[in-house]
Amino acid sequence: MSTALTTVVIVVVVVLVVLGLAVRIIKQYEQGVLFRFGRVVGAREPGLRLIIPIVDVLHRVSLRIVTMPIQSQGIITRDNVSVDVSAVAYFRVVDAVKSVVAIENVYIAIDQIAQTTLRKVVGQHTLDETLSETDRINKDIREILDVATLDWGVEVTLVELKDIQLPDSMKRAMARQAEAEREKRAKIINAEGESLAAASLGEASDIMMEHPLALQLRNLQSLVEIGVDKNTTVVFPAPLMSTIGELGSFLAREAGAAAEQPGPAPVAYPMQPPAPNGTPPVSSPHSM
Repeated sequence: MSTALTTVVIVVVVVLVVLGLAVRIIKQYEQGVLFRFGRVVGAREPGLRLIIPIVDVLHRVSLRIVTMPIQSQGIITRDNVSVDVSAVAYFRVVDAVKSVVAIENVYIAIDQIAQTTLRKVVGQHTLDETLSETDRINKDIREILDVATLDWGVEVTLVELKDIQLPDSMKRAMARQAEAEREKRAKIINAEGESLAAASLGEASDIMMEHPLALQLRNLQSLVEIGVDKNTTVVFPAPLMSTIGELGSFLAREAGAAAEQPGPAPVAYPMQPPAPNGTPPVSSPHSM
């Protein structure tokens, strides 16, 4: 009886061990690659999968997007400027069988080829293009990587330049250039303002030439504005002096004309004879 019980226990243990070795679980974001006697049988989808122990080997491959930083490296641009550029690449496995069979370690391979591709693409552009046309550089790097990685069952979905470090001398030169550009824009704006002001003054001078009185009124207005400050010394221009002289002549003529007009006759009041006691007479319009 004991022998039969022992046999049953051994059989149960063996069955459990075999089941443990034969059962494999593939997660939703994974895909399995099954090898039998060293040969690829095919891919296995997510779920519960049974394999033959010792005979079969199942490799699980993640299909999620992987973020891989590309370390910073010194690159010489086309215009011979040394810069340190770092980037980041995003890729995912699209063919699990190729990623296992075609290359030994797909992650190391993509990291190395991404560094060399980054150096080659950035070296074909000038510094200004590297700073301003990052989208085109990212696209060129991704397209070059895709050509090599598709044979490995990997698709590069995105490449982005992360950081561009410039030498200190180049930073100072760019700062001087930016300052010169700002001064240039300021001078252009100032020149445009002076041009508009000159055009406005020309139009005003044309109006004053057509209406001389407007020029005289403007001169008088300027005198009023200058005269606000009592400590100001005013030097009159010759045209203004002639205007003031003409105005003085006009006022003199008006005064002379007013003096020539006859006015009302004066009223004579009779004088009283002096009093006997020497009191001065009192003049009155009416007799007492």
